[in-house]
Amino acid sequence: MSSDFEGYEQDFAVLTAEITSKIARVPRLPPDEKKQMVANVEKQLEEAKELLEQMDLEVREIPPQSRGMYSNRMRSYKQEMGKLETDFKRSRIAYSDEVRNELLGDDGNSSENQRAHLLDNTERLERSSRRLEAGYQIAVETEQIGQEMLENLSHDREKIQRARERLRETDANLGKSSRVLTGMLRRQPHLKRKRLHSN
Repeated sequence: MSSDFEGYEQDFAVLTAEITSKIARVPRLPPDEKKQMVANVEKQLEEAKELLEQMDLEVREIPPQSRGMYSNRMRSYKQEMGKLETDFKRSRIAYSDEVRNELLGDDGNSSENQRAHLLDNTERLERSSRRLEAGYQIAVETEQIGQEMLENLSHDREKIQRARERLRETDANLGKSSRVLTGMLRRQPHLKRKRLHSN
């Protein structure tokens, strides 16, 4: 099984190296070649994602005691994949700016400003996405804590109800004992008078 994983690793390494090289070349190519290169990189990124999915499946088949090392490697590959996608996104933004400039005749300074603005917006969106993910995680954890508190309160309520039932039973028993004692005390003078008359 590990040999299959290592085979996928080698394919992933070769593929990501090719993608990195092509992404770096995109801004320097003529328009027609750029379009073709962008389409080619998109296809290879999909292939790389499929390889990661295969590797992920292989890791799940590994016994838990031996899975740690492979899981760490998978995290590294996924981070690399995320970086490639970000680099490609920036390369495409630069490519789109240049195509638009050629069609509209924008000057270089305007192109640079627009590119910087687009990159800044992209980074802001990524930061917002990370904040949303963090907020979601906090919401999930808060919900779990709330559920645990509700369960504890339910247990406490049951305990209090049982204690009240015991108190009611004790009160009832005390009431019965009190009535018996009162009856005994009432009969006691009568018994004394009977003894006196008999003497």
